[in-house]
Amino acid sequence: MTIYSTKKIVAVGGGHGLGRMLAALKEFGSNATGIVATTDNGGSTGRIRHCQGGIAWGDTRNCINQLITDPSISSMMFEYRFKGAGELDGHNLGNLMLTALDNLSVRPLDATNLIRNMLKVDVNIIPMSEHPSDLKALSTDGRWVTGETSVDEMPEKLLRLDLEPEVPATHEGVMAIEQADAIILGPGSFLTSIMPPLLLHEVGRAIANNIKAKLIFVENLSPEFGPAGQMSLQEKLEWCERACRGRKVDVVLGETPHPELSEWNCVTLPLASPNRDWRHDRTKLQQAVEHLLGQ
Repeated sequence: MTIYSTKKIVAVGGGHGLGRMLAALKEFGSNATGIVATTDNGGSTGRIRHCQGGIAWGDTRNCINQLITDPSISSMMFEYRFKGAGELDGHNLGNLMLTALDNLSVRPLDATNLIRNMLKVDVNIIPMSEHPSDLKALSTDGRWVTGETSVDEMPEKLLRLDLEPEVPATHEGVMAIEQADAIILGPGSFLTSIMPPLLLHEVGRAIANNIKAKLIFVENLSPEFGPAGQMSLQEKLEWCERACRGRKVDVVLGETPHPELSEWNCVTLPLASPNRDWRHDRTKLQQAVEHLLGQ
């Protein structure tokens, strides 16, 4: 019996950060689950949402892309991005495939699983919610802004982050959290990748109630911009803990020591990719998670 067959891990986030983490957890196969943010409204995803409605598929597609181990015609199709003039320019075929399944009234989780099976991806990938919702932020000057891209562009710090409208979490994602031995937050854009799933009441409650799981926060390796860039690490941890009903983060994993964070258990390990120091190395992340699970 190995750690891969006996431990269940849930990673929460979105975009490239969650994809990187899930790639590091690939050895856990179906014992690893990614709960993916679905609030993006930029790029190809945003254009599709504007025309068709539905949840944002871009982060889910990104996570699947980073887990493909056997390149094939199917994976090349899924990753294909149109170029040239006209309506299709910039659209990703994977986003369009997932949107088409959604329009055929296929449940979003079933659509994700269909693509996963087609591309031989074992790690579970679950949209945070199967209902469309957008991020809404309250700035320090009392202004509400709606939409992920608008939130990212705000020049001032935020007082509050909400989902508009409030939507239910995907049931299978909540179940995965309840059964997890470790729950990982990050790396990734704090306000637009890590926080959206935590804003779902069922997700925050499930993390709070699973006291046997180790709750791990993974720091980014490069600074963020926008309002997240104005937040200290302590503020980010406090926001996470508030969303999780006061549940303490058990481990803060990063490359930089934080003697000022005496309330938290900060673990410092090498995590950066050797050729791109702003990006996490999959093998180093995998070894770090295994180290924390073995403690």
